[in-house]
Amino acid sequence: MASDVSEITINYEEDGIVIVKELDKVILSKGAWSTIIFRYQDWNRTKGEYGPERFTIRRYRKLNNEYRQQSKFNISSKDQALKIINALQKWVEV
Repeated sequence: MASDVSEITINYEEDGIVIVKELDKVILSKGAWSTIIFRYQDWNRTKGEYGPERFTIRRYRKLNNEYRQQSKFNISSKDQALKIINALQKWVEV
């Protein structure tokens, strides 16, 4: 596991194939509890290509100088992401 929040990744490889390919990340908060939002793609074994972009928000806790995932919320589509964005924009507008 990572000892620095910037080292955290969701890239995952099996048998030489990157199954989960991280495209980007934004660190939302740092510290003993850190939150990161990732943009990623999953490998579709049947089609032999990467699927649509997906998003996940993950929460990490630092214990014994290592970050460990504590929770996650997967945003399964761009449509769902836009709905979340719209709701948050309404709530935070002043």
